[in-house]
Amino acid sequence: MEGKVVVITGAGGGIGEAAAKAFLKAGAIVYGWDLRFREDAINGFSAMAVDIRQPEEVQQAVRKILSAEGKIDVLINNAGITRDARLEKMTMEQWQEVIDVNLTGVFNCTKAIAPHMIERKSGNIINTSSVVAHYGNYGQSNYVASKSGVIGLTKVWARELGKHSIRVNAVAPGFIATDMIATVPEKVLDQMLQQSALKSMGTPEDIANAYLFLASDAARFITAHTLQVDGGLVI
Repeated sequence: MEGKVVVITGAGGGIGEAAAKAFLKAGAIVYGWDLRFREDAINGFSAMAVDIRQPEEVQQAVRKILSAEGKIDVLINNAGITRDARLEKMTMEQWQEVIDVNLTGVFNCTKAIAPHMIERKSGNIINTSSVVAHYGNYGQSNYVASKSGVIGLTKVWARELGKHSIRVNAVAPGFIATDMIATVPEKVLDQMLQQSALKSMGTPEDIANAYLFLASDAARFITAHTLQVDGGLVI
């Protein structure tokens, strides 16, 4: 990844932060986007405060990076949130908030960066889905809908952008030890882990390594694929 310019959304913690560190170690120039950031350099990567729900903010950030670097090689649509509730109790606000970040945010970032990749006839887009897109999850109508939608977008964009030598893939994490998983009741988490082949929870670094592989030339002939990194939770 030496000299590659990489944009990672949701880089303020968890999987996104681990990914930023992994790409830096591999020699990439990393721009991390997160609402929690101030404009600054953090742990070696350039931190940018970007609200991916707002197309204008995204486009402004893209222009700034292109002005500084002249290119964007890799986009990792990693940002995501949960607002869990059963169907009968889920509010429209909870529904829309998750869709806006997890699905519309992915669309906004890709729409802003893809034209540049098309012009250069080179690029790599990685979208973050979830294993719940494959089996559903109690109390997560909004989250499951958004993550299922991400898989659909991945396939569409792989078809549309492949002729421009742009690869588009998705990663579907299982249960990963992040702040997001802290909201899952321990009893439910234990039950889910017992259903997995490895009987254990993953780390943010496990997902970062999957991003790194899909972004590398080692995966040059892989596109439209959803890579499950879940310890054998979905078989």
